[in-house]
Amino acid sequence: MNNLSQKKILLIICGGISAYKSLELIRLLKKKDVEIKTILTKSAKEFVTPLSVASLSQGKVYDDLFNAENEAEMDHISLSRWADVILVVPATANTISKLSAGSSDDLASTVILASNKDVFLTPAMNVRMWEHPSTKQNLNKLKSYGYKIIGPEIGDMACGEFGEGKMTEPKDIFQTIKTYFGELNKNQKLKALVTAGPTNEYIDPVRFITNKSSGKQGYALAEALVKRGFQTTLISGSTNLQINDGINLIKVETADEMLKATQENLPADVAIFSAAVADFKVKEKNNEKIKKQEYLNLELEKNIDILNYVSKHNSLRPKLVIGFAAETNDIQENAQKKLIEKNCDWIIANDVSNNSIGFDSDFNEVSIFYKDKTIKNEKLNIKRKSEISEEIIDRVIEQLN
Repeated sequence: MNNLSQKKILLIICGGISAYKSLELIRLLKKKDVEIKTILTKSAKEFVTPLSVASLSQGKVYDDLFNAENEAEMDHISLSRWADVILVVPATANTISKLSAGSSDDLASTVILASNKDVFLTPAMNVRMWEHPSTKQNLNKLKSYGYKIIGPEIGDMACGEFGEGKMTEPKDIFQTIKTYFGELNKNQKLKALVTAGPTNEYIDPVRFITNKSSGKQGYALAEALVKRGFQTTLISGSTNLQINDGINLIKVETADEMLKATQENLPADVAIFSAAVADFKVKEKNNEKIKKQEYLNLELEKNIDILNYVSKHNSLRPKLVIGFAAETNDIQENAQKKLIEKNCDWIIANDVSNNSIGFDSDFNEVSIFYKDKTIKNEKLNIKRKSEISEEIIDRVIEQLN
């Protein structure tokens, strides 16, 4: 099966001695019926010519940012949306530095910054440049933003030195891209459901009980799922977050509304319950605003536990049920107890007493507890919630396969 047929790849060639290898990569991709458009940076044209690239790719070659002809045909925003994936070959130390700083001073960097697609970087540089702390720091930052890195390899370099920094060979880059699209195609058959954010339990028309959940981790999980090809539904409480167009977003307010939406969107292959659902609701909501008074007694009743309901419902239960546990103490003990009581396959626990990784933070640190005792519990150390999500979905795919 040809997973690459009719795929659209935007190839960005940067100025390095390894640039000539991009021609072999183009040849391999065209053999699999890939549609290619190419951007040559100013320095790349010192190593390969637009004519040679155009001849092999049979596609448009772009270079200058403010080129009237290029902008009339396809502006930089449209070009970033056109591609299924962006591939930077080679990614020089300078390119990596610019991207980590969010610089956009030419067409290549502008398109990458404007893109909503996966970006693959294939580093190539002298071993000392590769080992320099600034390069390592820049790469770590790019990984946290979701960039995917291919290589580099250890070997002889054009400068005569030996070490890590040699660009990955075209055939191996080709195989990585082929595997990437193969996984996407396979995952497109899978259905995922994610709950996120807080719920609001109304006291009267203007007041409600809620919590501090921002929904950021759940939204990041939904983003990671849809990027990996899953048919993804996100059921969200009240948040101000933006979401990828490919996600089926269902907005709710109360726990009852979230339960109903969950029921209506099952069955699924995987369900991730990251929402902070209120444990209680007001037994009798006032239809009119309650006037100010010295004391107010509210009678509360328990909400249905959505995670518990789904994980114990034989006809609705997904193949993989994942719950979240926001804890302030005894994290391992509480997570293990929740894992058993709620009959889920995984519990992902985090310490919300730590303000740097708690509610509304862009960072998180989680521990994953597995019902299957043959799988060792593990901790994902502090990093951006987007990166945490990518690592969690890696494990989801491995489990489903």
